[in-house]
Amino acid sequence: MLAEPATGTDDENSLKYSMRWAEWLAEGRIGPFPAAIVLVALYCCTQIVVLPLASLWAGTGVGVDDSEQLMYIRFLWAGYGGSQPPLYSWLGWLTSSVFGTNIFTLKLLKYSLIFVALASIFVTVRKLGYSQRTAVASILGLLLFPQLIWEMQHTLSHTVAAFCFSGLLLLALVELLQRKSLLAYALFGLAIGAAVLAKYNLFILIAAMLAATLTLRETRHVILRPQIMISMAVALLVCLPTLYWTATHPSELLARSYKFGINGGDGAFVVALKGIIAFGDAVLNFAILPVVILAVAMLAGRVVPSTLRQRLPESEKLLWRILGFGLCITIVLVIASGATTFKARWLLPVLLFLPVAFAARMEALGDKGRTAQNLIITVAAALAILILPATWAYQVYGGTGQGRVVRLDYPTLYRDLTADGAVKTVTSDWHWVGNLRLVDPDLIILGDEVPDFAALLQEPAVLVWLDKPDPEPEILDRINQAGFVLDSERRSLRVPEFLGSSEGRLVTVVKLKKRNANAPAAD
Repeated sequence: MLAEPATGTDDENSLKYSMRWAEWLAEGRIGPFPAAIVLVALYCCTQIVVLPLASLWAGTGVGVDDSEQLMYIRFLWAGYGGSQPPLYSWLGWLTSSVFGTNIFTLKLLKYSLIFVALASIFVTVRKLGYSQRTAVASILGLLLFPQLIWEMQHTLSHTVAAFCFSGLLLLALVELLQRKSLLAYALFGLAIGAAVLAKYNLFILIAAMLAATLTLRETRHVILRPQIMISMAVALLVCLPTLYWTATHPSELLARSYKFGINGGDGAFVVALKGIIAFGDAVLNFAILPVVILAVAMLAGRVVPSTLRQRLPESEKLLWRILGFGLCITIVLVIASGATTFKARWLLPVLLFLPVAFAARMEALGDKGRTAQNLIITVAAALAILILPATWAYQVYGGTGQGRVVRLDYPTLYRDLTADGAVKTVTSDWHWVGNLRLVDPDLIILGDEVPDFAALLQEPAVLVWLDKPDPEPEILDRINQAGFVLDSERRSLRVPEFLGSSEGRLVTVVKLKKRNANAPAAD
């Protein structure tokens, strides 16, 4: 009987502690900086240091997205393969030029972009006139998206750039609406161009922002002024090299169009229905966690739906309309294109500002909204901290799917490849071999999506593939078109795998040699 009051007291103390923690994150400062921003910076710095050290300790490589970047960041091109824009790879080239080709460089790039994204959104919310608490709830609310707090930690590359430049694009728009100077128009154009080069689906966000701005009486004149042509001209200049490259490399642009499931062979109605269902599933997968937590926060603050229908200030209308137009534009594109497949992460520029708009709405509700904001801050901060050890484990384990390639012993593989002499070029049907550049940064790594494959292929060269009797036919076609043939002799290697079987993984190696000029091309 005496234990029950003590238990209640512990619960009350825990609640009070969490509220004090939320209050400090929301209002506190560390020196001249908001406490939340300092802690976000510390979080990113921790990951930049710990993740490479974890891989160094385990002797492992990186996952499929980072290995693809290792393949590309050696080159500063106007465009790359894989249907992706070039900005992330440009930044990777710049970072590796300073810090070398290593895992630290990859993590420094990724977490720098994540920090810039969160900081820019924080600044944007403050510039819109909201409190520091609302700004903190906005950026921590973003961490409730599984794609941001988990997926982005161990995979993804161009989506990270999309996250960063979405935040900077919103900041540039708000700066334009408030200042209306020529410099603000130029910076808005620069932000548009950078967003396009970050990820092509940010066209949707750009269109949604322009549409939302045009529908508000107080803001539409900023877009309708002649000075907007400065923005368009700057954006065009920024994108021009890549636009030209894309026009001359259409196959690289469309290399992964199969992912959309277009041309299913069904009637127009069935295709449209499949597309809408796929879109709905993606929305659910992307937003279910934050929506549930936002709903719980409203219940905790005793926020009833009727209070949400109060008159919105223009800044908040802008945020909600960006969300609404983004969803509408995406649905139209899904139906018009005939897409029947839609991945959750593609929704990042569409639903990114949902926690921002929610936090802004809560500020207008006084103490009730304050309680809801505190709960968002508490849950998001706790989630970010609790997930840290899992990200460290995943860095060296990589899961059981494609990410398993992180566990291969790449130094041993490299020694086996070069046992009979130096190798200049390594080709493969998959970009996992980009990890070899962690061992030898001078290696040329080529996959079937790499542009100008024939010009880059230099002898001595080998073809390697993983876990199967034969490579995919696409890489064989590229090798054949480059004027090379496979040697008749194959080598089978058993490469050690961290936390894998004692037998290791099967890697097959074949030397490449130039085809005799008089010999016919292989079928």
